[in-house]
Amino acid sequence: MKRTLAWMLVTGALLAAVVQALNLRGEDPVTSDPGPTADAQLIARGGYLARVGNCMACHTARGGEPYAGGLGIQTPFGTVYTSNLTPDVKTGLGGWSPSAFWRALHNGRSRDGRLLYPAFPYPNYTHVTRADSDAIFAYLQSLPAVAQPNRPHALRFPYDSTPALAVWRALFFKPGEVETDPRKSADWNRGAYLVQGLGHCNACHASRNALGATSGTLDLSGGLIPMRNWYAPSLTAAHEAGVADWSLPDIVLLMKNGVSAKGTVLGPMAEVVGNSTQHWSDADLLAMATYLKALPADTRPRDLAKVEPPLPDALGARLYKLHCAQCHGDQGEGVAQTYPPLAGNRAVTMDSPANLVRVVLAGGFAPSTAGNPRPYGMPPFAMVFNNEDTAAVVSYIRSAWGNQGKPVSSLDVIQLRNGLQD
Repeated sequence: MKRTLAWMLVTGALLAAVVQALNLRGEDPVTSDPGPTADAQLIARGGYLARVGNCMACHTARGGEPYAGGLGIQTPFGTVYTSNLTPDVKTGLGGWSPSAFWRALHNGRSRDGRLLYPAFPYPNYTHVTRADSDAIFAYLQSLPAVAQPNRPHALRFPYDSTPALAVWRALFFKPGEVETDPRKSADWNRGAYLVQGLGHCNACHASRNALGATSGTLDLSGGLIPMRNWYAPSLTAAHEAGVADWSLPDIVLLMKNGVSAKGTVLGPMAEVVGNSTQHWSDADLLAMATYLKALPADTRPRDLAKVEPPLPDALGARLYKLHCAQCHGDQGEGVAQTYPPLAGNRAVTMDSPANLVRVVLAGGFAPSTAGNPRPYGMPPFAMVFNNEDTAAVVSYIRSAWGNQGKPVSSLDVIQLRNGLQD
């Protein structure tokens, strides 16, 4: 018995040592080096990069001061509250150095050594260069200081414990950087840096395992956004959101204006365009488009079982004619530059009906951008359609006019109604 206990203690100590070593890999010591001179040019560059990373969207509570934190991010494990990034000495980054900020981005560790939760997407930000990190820090230090204490996270056990977070990091996080591929163009390499790093695209456009981890920043195969019930479609699949057959100008227009001849962004992606990508430089938009267009195609087999066309007098058909046809047309043809077509629309026929259900119930609104300042929107029907009605009209849209989307049940609608407050 004593020998067994001794072996258990030794094994536990070795495992703890391995976890500790994995959590410290790639770390440089934190210094008080003031970093590069924070002149106007560096601050302006940092402000642009903060826009690229969409930092303000998460680090600003509703009705709160910009970058002062306090926004609650719901996760399957509880709520994580974002931190104060203003230069307040007591509650923000006023006592931080560029080296400490770099460690937070690159290693996911706070100034005091505390491990950070990956709701802050350091698995992506670890790819940000030190020069870009220093620029962002210089910009944040130039902001007005806001005294707003950071709110403690509200996570369930054991996810609220440091040992559990350390094990997660040991399993799923490794500091790194985006490596330049000499075989690719400068635009492709810049696009890879933006998509995998500051843009943190796969924070949404990837599926997550039971512990909330993706398979890596190269995974853009799509996934349901936890707690929000929006589906971030695959960026590598032609039947979802792949853009291999799009022109570069069409991709750029979608990310700059929120609309293009090929589609319209809604939901969380509308927030990304409104807060971030519409402000990107044309060169960076072209770089991102170049990278996305060149992504390897998703070759996973797809269930293409034949879907029977709906009956013309079915409930869904009647509801569509009464509530939808006046904008989207009797044949789902839509109106160019105004109301998107539903016939042949891959956003309608994706395997996951989540987005279509959410748009029908909560409405669909493209972002207001400089190139599209007064976008058309779709009103919500949550107070008009019950679960059966919603399932019927969505199933009709997914199977009419040659569409081959599978039917949606009332149970599917009930499950997807959660999160409509977002």
